[in-house]
Amino acid sequence: MDIKKKADLLSRKHQSRNPFEIIKGLNAILVFAPLIGVRGFYQYFQRNNIIYVDEDLPYHEKMFVCAHELGHMLLHKKSNAVFMDSRTFLNTSFYEKEANTFAVNLLIDNDMLYEHRDLTIEQLSRLWGYDKELIELRLK
Repeated sequence: MDIKKKADLLSRKHQSRNPFEIIKGLNAILVFAPLIGVRGFYQYFQRNNIIYVDEDLPYHEKMFVCAHELGHMLLHKKSNAVFMDSRTFLNTSFYEKEANTFAVNLLIDNDMLYEHRDLTIEQLSRLWGYDKELIELRLK
């Protein structure tokens, strides 16, 4: 199943595109903590899905980071990206791009795109508060 379909299916199942609500529905653990050097990360520990988000981020960034880490949870459940980044020479950018793709597809649905179809990528970026690269990823 492609990433967009996964995000749409999840939003229909939980009747929400809010990652905080979806995480509750999935019985995952969401922890807001002061993180240094990272905005968030996902951990699979003792059969528990745990998402950590930096408590100092603005709300819309917390939403994106949470959706991104939810993407890791659903797409890369047992991949320890923190370990791979810090202890191996493996390139984790593929995982990050997939998690970003999941996040923008969860947070920006087709109706939102249609409603603002006359705006440029730059304008959409400012409207929704996401980097232009993320908007371009969503439009692909």
